Amino acid sequence: MIVVAKSFAILLVLLLTGGCSALWPDDRETEERLSVFPSEDLPLESEVSLRWNDYQVPYIEAENDHDLAFTLGLVHAHLRGAQLTLLRHVSSGRLAEIAGPPATDIDHALRILDFGHAVEEIEANMPDETRRWVQAFVDGLNHYQQQRQKDPPEYGLAGLQSEPWTIHDILRIGRLAGTDVNWLVYFSLLEERGDPEFQRLWQRALEAGQNGTVSFRGSEQQQALSDFLAGHSRSGSNTVVVSPERSASGGALIASDPHLGLNLPNLWILAGLKSPTHQSVGFMVPGLPFVAVGRNPDLAWGGTHMRAASSDLYDVSDLPEDEIQVSETDISVRFWFDETRQVRRTPYGPIITDADIVPNGADETLALRWVGHEPSDEITALLRANRASTPEEFRNALESFALSPQNMLIADRQGNIGHIMATFQPIREEFPPDDLVLDPADPENRWQGFHRTSDLPYILNPEQGFLASANNRPTDAGPGMGYFYSPDERVRRLEDFVADRRNITLDDLAELQRDTRSFGAERLSAVLLQAIREAELHADHADFLAPLEDWNGDYAADARAPVVFETLLYHLWPRTQGVESSSELASAVNEWNYILSYLEGELAQMTPESRRSALSESLEAARKDAEDYPAWGDMHRLSAAHSLANLPVIGSFFEYGNYPVGGSRETVMKTAHGLVNERHAARYGSQARHLSDLSDPDANYFVLFGGQDGWLGSANFMDQVPLWRQGEYIQMPLTQERIVEEFPRLMKLRGGSG
Repeated sequence: MIVVAKSFAILLVLLLTGGCSALWPDDRETEERLSVFPSEDLPLESEVSLRWNDYQVPYIEAENDHDLAFTLGLVHAHLRGAQLTLLRHVSSGRLAEIAGPPATDIDHALRILDFGHAVEEIEANMPDETRRWVQAFVDGLNHYQQQRQKDPPEYGLAGLQSEPWTIHDILRIGRLAGTDVNWLVYFSLLEERGDPEFQRLWQRALEAGQNGTVSFRGSEQQQALSDFLAGHSRSGSNTVVVSPERSASGGALIASDPHLGLNLPNLWILAGLKSPTHQSVGFMVPGLPFVAVGRNPDLAWGGTHMRAASSDLYDVSDLPEDEIQVSETDISVRFWFDETRQVRRTPYGPIITDADIVPNGADETLALRWVGHEPSDEITALLRANRASTPEEFRNALESFALSPQNMLIADRQGNIGHIMATFQPIREEFPPDDLVLDPADPENRWQGFHRTSDLPYILNPEQGFLASANNRPTDAGPGMGYFYSPDERVRRLEDFVADRRNITLDDLAELQRDTRSFGAERLSAVLLQAIREAELHADHADFLAPLEDWNGDYAADARAPVVFETLLYHLWPRTQGVESSSELASAVNEWNYILSYLEGELAQMTPESRRSALSESLEAARKDAEDYPAWGDMHRLSAAHSLANLPVIGSFFEYGNYPVGGSRETVMKTAHGLVNERHAARYGSQARHLSDLSDPDANYFVLFGGQDGWLGSANFMDQVPLWRQGEYIQMPLTQERIVEEFPRLMKLRGGSG
């Protein structure tokens, strides 16, 4: 009760100390928002043309790279000022400065994970060209922030303050975006580590290829940490490339849709960049000065998370004290007393079990070694890749790229298509290991250096004329890469779709990006129907089960079959595990990979009597649940909501729309959810889309779930939601004539001399 009272008291103070502009923001049209953008007395070397379209998407045309990078910094600060500040707080472990006492343990965990550990060495090793580019970008962020007449509405509510930006801040945000998604699986498994059946769980998780975006169950703080790590990391995505012989236009095609948290503002910015040495269009992470998914005049690219094992856990309980570095970190806490916490570091990484919210079922002292604590240079890699004109140049550019591990699929205007693996992969003697936690005294458990991009498999122009990637297990060629992958459902659907077609168009690929069919659900549905028939229960429930007859696994929003399947699965799965509710099971056991791998076998191993009882009870409960939801979209929803919607009491102020949506855990149009039997919101999935036809420099199309402008009340805060829902896109051309046509609002940015 004390904690609840404290939370309500804090919220009341927030309302009384500047939060009203966030709760009731003023409406701002595009022209009003653009009117505050600085255009005079800027530290530019030459005049810059900055064009905008109706969605407040910018196209920067500069005469040199300094001015291009500086203006890009202005643009990021203008569009996503509050979001950038939040990203800095997350990556630095400073959330308690915003949320007060409930975030103190989260900050401690983030400080131990230490996203900034390698930034000094990374900056010191940067090529001069990269450092000049990043410094100009940082200067742009700072200039906009300094001249801004009014802070974003979230500042008063969240207690945010403007601080000067540094290159270190940018590098920390990059490390946050490169979070190892395997941590979430590790944490969920560590909850069960003290259980006598843990080793069986570990082996079964390896066999199932446990999904890398699992959330570990526990306190609100644990769930929040999970959401921050999964929602901000580049942890999902689909990409498919098509060769000219399969294309209607005679050019290579690419379709890419990143997967991240479904919050507003979106975790991408859409922009066009042009200078004498650099032209590209596409998606950028706020605060990172390169195009991560997009197109230049010669080549297009899209990445999917490789799910490579970039981290290992070590039991350092017996490590000598002189091998442990101990430091203290001061955590500022809003509306409360500041706290000092201890951070310990070993040669095998920081001791993560010192964080109270990291699960530790076996009460071990565990250190985490992570590739992200080693120096690498993603900014240089992506800047060079953005300028690449051939597959070989693109691959060579990625040699310094480590995080997050990416399957980069490319297509170029010469008709080449390719698949490049980009990461620093630890060289291990034994992989995968026999246990989740390693013994540091065993030499076989120590890293022996890294495989880099040039050491990893590379595919160029395969005979079948297409390539697809969807976080699936990669080729067996080369070194072992990871433990936990998505099932093959999405990649099979991508491959089957293009394999069955010739004369493929971008319209076809746009249709594919909205595809809601699950091969896994189709198969399991047939398994359940067969089991129900064998148990002689079908006749009593024929009306309820009718939608599953001949169901092909399509989770269309207006379909009835997904409601029947999901409510039945919700009740049946825990019964196959010998419990009444999924809440009694380990988080990893409730994930789709695990269910997909073991449900059929678990049913087969039950005695006929227990199987019939489980099926009968589940059917009765599912029938009752499903009565309230005629179609999947009545149960499965997409919420257009700001991240602040998670706040108690006032969260509803930040909910702007709630829509029926199709899709599921592993459909191409991914809208992820857990086991469900009632109305729920998708929490993660396909929140951005990209298409390009390499035969036409202007045939580049993008859309965000949400909008371009992060300013609350802006006309462009969520004006792309209708486009996203209807399968429409924004064109991002490369030729000057079309740039002028598509981006009619022209600003001239000038230096101090006029």
